[in-house]
Amino acid sequence: MHRGDRSVALAVALILLGGAACTENRAESKQAQRRPPVPVAVARVEQKPMPLQIQAIGTVEAYSVVSVRAQVGGELTRVHIKEGQDVRKGDLLFTIDPRTAEAALAQAQANVAKDRTQVQQARATLERDIARVAQARAALARDMAQAKNAEVQAERYRDLLKKDLISREQHDQYQTSAQALAATVQADEADVRSAEETVRSDQAAIRSAEEAVRADEAVVDNVKVLLGYTTIRSPIDGRAGSLGLHEGNIVRATGTNDSTLLTIHQIQPIYVSFTVPQQQLPTIKRYMAEGTLQVQVLPSGDPKPVRGTVTFVDNTVDTTTGTIRLKATFANDEKRLWPGQFVNVTLTLTTQPDAIVIPAQAVQTGQQGQLYVFVVKPDSTVDNRRVTVERTQGSETVVSNGLTAGEQVVTDGQPRLTPGAKVEVRAPEPRGGGQRGEGGPPSGPRGPRPQGGGPQQQGDAAQKPGPPR
Repeated sequence: MHRGDRSVALAVALILLGGAACTENRAESKQAQRRPPVPVAVARVEQKPMPLQIQAIGTVEAYSVVSVRAQVGGELTRVHIKEGQDVRKGDLLFTIDPRTAEAALAQAQANVAKDRTQVQQARATLERDIARVAQARAALARDMAQAKNAEVQAERYRDLLKKDLISREQHDQYQTSAQALAATVQADEADVRSAEETVRSDQAAIRSAEEAVRADEAVVDNVKVLLGYTTIRSPIDGRAGSLGLHEGNIVRATGTNDSTLLTIHQIQPIYVSFTVPQQQLPTIKRYMAEGTLQVQVLPSGDPKPVRGTVTFVDNTVDTTTGTIRLKATFANDEKRLWPGQFVNVTLTLTTQPDAIVIPAQAVQTGQQGQLYVFVVKPDSTVDNRRVTVERTQGSETVVSNGLTAGEQVVTDGQPRLTPGAKVEVRAPEPRGGGQRGEGGPPSGPRGPRPQGGGPQQQGDAAQKPGPPR
């Protein structure tokens, strides 16, 4: 073959090869253009008030707990309530045999009556002795007058004797009479002093008898108190627990073997105690200074939260856990909170108005740690956009930069997306709508996953969302 023929043949072969390559590229391009849209779930970006909240686990505590114990011993003769019954303040709970206390009361009252009789007798004696004093003083006055007259007569007869006008016998008679009356006056004075001393003794006896009456009256009051202890009443409104003793048992109230008859828990109102990290204490104190902090608790198995307010912040931080204890008070009108119950606590500090909010599952993390979301554009394609997350609360995330209200973000199906990919928005399936492992799509909010191992599906699964551009 000539050199010219070889050149022509080589040129023809190159043309044929180039045409085949172009045909193959056009087929691959058409195949890529015909790739189906990726099914995704989306959510609209909302602008709404968003509360700033702290989540915790709390324990329900009774507002007050009273252990009912007997203050006197004896047989428990009557139980007036049932276990688990609601009681009001002043309701009769138990009766202890009152006969011993009643006998002691009767004896104390008899002692009071006896001592009051003694007081009356002492007062009568005092009146009698006061009369004796008056009589003794009257006799003293009479005898003093007579003695003074006898002294005058004796002095006159002494002068007459000096003048020899009377006999000595007459003189001596008047002198003797004056001396006798003077002795009588001295005796009367002694009688007056004795009578006055008797009066003072009577007055002391009256005071002693009156003190005895007061002592017996105190004994009566004490026995009345002990008699009152034989009937035990509820000191608070609350819920009765299990009975510690039943009718017929002997109640002991002294020593170390005192019996707890019942425990009453006040549950209206009621406390919920919970702890928060000490780093949040300054924030909590700042918002408490501005107003009352609201608390919501959700008991296990209860779909409706219960609302209350923070009423207590502990005065010290627990050094072992680095937490501070708070208590919230709830009216508990429906008795949905029960002592010892665990609850989910939501403490609301404040509410941020006009916050940009998206579902938390819409936020993705890039290879360099940057946060972004896939935004669905009007032409049903997606673009990854970097966002600034302010905080995540529950299932919602507050975004401070990167999104505007009304936009749509992808919440499910992100692993199959790339910037510019076509998407198909699907409605979320109801819970329990399918069975896993039976060829159907998985139930729940997740989208369908690729099945089999075809090259197209493997290629889609291998694609990773790139970082924001």
